[in-house]
Amino acid sequence: MNSQVPSQDVKPQEYELLNAIAQDSMITQAGLSARLGIAVGSVNWYIKRLINRGYVKVSHLDRTRLKYDLTPEGMQVLTRRALQYMKSSLQVYREWREKAKRVVGELKAKGVQCVFLDGDDEIMDILRLTCIEAGLLLEDKPGRWVLRHGLQDYLIVEETHEGD
Repeated sequence: MNSQVPSQDVKPQEYELLNAIAQDSMITQAGLSARLGIAVGSVNWYIKRLINRGYVKVSHLDRTRLKYDLTPEGMQVLTRRALQYMKSSLQVYREWREKAKRVVGELKAKGVQCVFLDGDDEIMDILRLTCIEAGLLLEDKPGRWVLRHGLQDYLIVEETHEGD
């Protein structure tokens, strides 16, 4: 007999329920419904699934009040999910950081000393850091060299001005 427990995928709603229960074990199904934007009947169904999978246990506080607690297995699901998210985020950061280093290297090879960064989000923050580390000056307004990002890579735009 196989001693390994089969991997059970946790649906996004189930993960959100686990997370909400971890934050407040006294939350009601109506509260979970409002918080997650799903019907109370769906909350009830998902909680039953989580109980059957051994991720949540229920205690009766009185006739009408329940308390939900994560089991050690439920905590493992949350931890595993958080670790996967962190690994994925770090991988995305590393990829954009390598792209930024490549673009800055191209500019340095051309003798570029000043650039304007067109954009203000996390992806441009990676490029900003890389430019500063490489000694490129960041301009306050668009000049000859403008950098922005597309969906997959950073873009170098060489602006041509009359009289240049």
